[in-house]
Amino acid sequence: MASKQVLPNRTYILHLYRSLLRASQKFSSYNFRDYAYRKIRDSYHVNKNETDSDRIIQLVGKAERELGVLKRQGYLNSLYSVDRLVVEEES
Repeated sequence: MASKQVLPNRTYILHLYRSLLRASQKFSSYNFRDYAYRKIRDSYHVNKNETDSDRIIQLVGKAERELGVLKRQGYLNSLYSVDRLVVEEES
C-alpha cells in the first residue's frame, strides 16, 4: 500500500527555489552559472501557479534532485580555474 506524500508548504518551496539560485551562483564558468540561473528562474515562474497536488510533489522532488546535482557540479567546477569573460569584467 503506497502512502500519500505530504504537500510541501509555500515556505519550503521558496526556500528550495532560493537554494537552487544560490547553488547556481557557485559555478566559476559564466556560461554555466548564467544558464543554470535562467533555467531555475524560468522553471519556477512557469510552474508557480500549479494547483495539482500530485504535480507539485513531483516538481518539488525534481527540484530537490536538481539541487543535489547543482551542488556537486558547482563543487567540481570550482576545482578548475577559468579565465573571466569580457562580460564579467568589472569596469
